[in-house]
Amino acid sequence: MRIDVIDNGGQWTHREWRVLKNLGVESEIRPNTVSPQELDNLDGLVLSGGAPSIVSELEKLGNISDMMDRHSFPFLGICVGAQFIALKFGGKVGPGSTPEYGGTRISFHDTGGIFNGIPGAITAWENHNDEIKELSGDFVLAGSSDTCMVQAFYHRTKPYYGVQFHPEVRNTEFGEQIFNNFIEVCKK
Repeated sequence: MRIDVIDNGGQWTHREWRVLKNLGVESEIRPNTVSPQELDNLDGLVLSGGAPSIVSELEKLGNISDMMDRHSFPFLGICVGAQFIALKFGGKVGPGSTPEYGGTRISFHDTGGIFNGIPGAITAWENHNDEIKELSGDFVLAGSSDTCMVQAFYHRTKPYYGVQFHPEVRNTEFGEQIFNNFIEVCKK
């Protein structure tokens, strides 16, 4: 089992890698400019959060689009990674009306996909200015907060998952469960 982490410049990229390692998964942090062919041996990929504003600095996310076009293994987008997945499939991303930093209460409307076993509400750690404003019909909205409509989602037919919050941060309740569920999806 191998799930790598694509580094988009986020402050917690190493924490995402560490959570995977602690859960017994072989993992490596890769730059977002890595050639998609170099990822052929993976079982899954985590798209990290990052410093770029996806609204004005999309080019700083390197080859992620090509990675998704080439591979059918599962993808978990966190923060900017989730925003990228939404944009790639016709969603809309823009500046949040309320930038979120620190603990936020997330309500789950749907616990399908990697959100199986997550209770109806959790406290999650946030760190973002931009947010997903609209998902395409390809996705199921799984969770929201009072100030951010799209906190968690998954694709209806493909193994693509996204969270605006940071499940890798210890302050996020059930964050490790979300990673465990993603690992289980990657085993299939």
